[in-house]
Amino acid sequence: MNQFLQYCVSGLSIGSLYALVALGVVLIYRSTRILNFAHGDMATAGTFFALMIYELHPSFGLSFSLALLFGGLLAMGFYFGILIPAQRRDATLLGQTILTVGLGLIFQGLSSYFGGTEPQSFPFPLSDTKVYKLGQIYISQLALGATGFSLLGSLLLFFLVQRTRLGLAMRATSENLQAAQTLGIPTRRVLSLSWGLASLLGVLAGLFLAPALLLDPFFMLEPFLKGFAAAVLGGLNSLPGAIVGGFLLGLAESLAGGYLTVAFKNTLAFLIIIIILLIRPEGLLGTEFKERV
Repeated sequence: MNQFLQYCVSGLSIGSLYALVALGVVLIYRSTRILNFAHGDMATAGTFFALMIYELHPSFGLSFSLALLFGGLLAMGFYFGILIPAQRRDATLLGQTILTVGLGLIFQGLSSYFGGTEPQSFPFPLSDTKVYKLGQIYISQLALGATGFSLLGSLLLFFLVQRTRLGLAMRATSENLQAAQTLGIPTRRVLSLSWGLASLLGVLAGLFLAPALLLDPFFMLEPFLKGFAAAVLGGLNSLPGAIVGGFLLGLAESLAGGYLTVAFKNTLAFLIIIIILLIRPEGLLGTEFKERV
């Protein structure tokens, strides 16, 4: 039983970071219907930026805050500088999605140029080796911090979306863009903020993943794929679904790696996703998207 609980704690810890990535994917998709395949590379760029700032001025608070701001501004700049001009030229949703693929490749190249291709350690105030004992369960300082910050970020996003005027504007824009424009909502500004918030969440996940993984231009590739899978599992138009999907995927991975083999844990996790999507194609908490005309 203790072993089972230990696997669950480990799974919930990594699942909380998958949930952050998934929230970013869902936040953009539900507002623009675009799948942002540069999401992980934006997080990588933000993490490298944090490392660069820390090397210039060794302050964790400063480097992390600037990295989150950098990631948000990066995504907003992409929306205003690339997506809006493409939309003015009647680019399709598929075409806009391909633009995010190209953006991801550009970020990979820039990260390789400025950060180097050799894996490097990432300094962090929380340790992956210092552990706390809770009864018979052990949890590292880094895992505890990752879970806490992920839950805090999710709660703040929920409060923003559900309890503020900006959140109301975001929900109105995602429901019916034309009606929101008619009501005087600055939809482009609202959508750019959605892109910025999504990228901020991705960078936050990257900052907690980098100490456990070696930092290189591709270190967020697998976490992005897992976060994307969690978003699909929970429902691409459901923010609560993204959180549920992230935790379920983390639990499935941890239990499969503990009771079966580490090599099989990814396979089992995605088999579970396939089974659930066969039963509920829209995801666990998702709803069928209906285009208004």
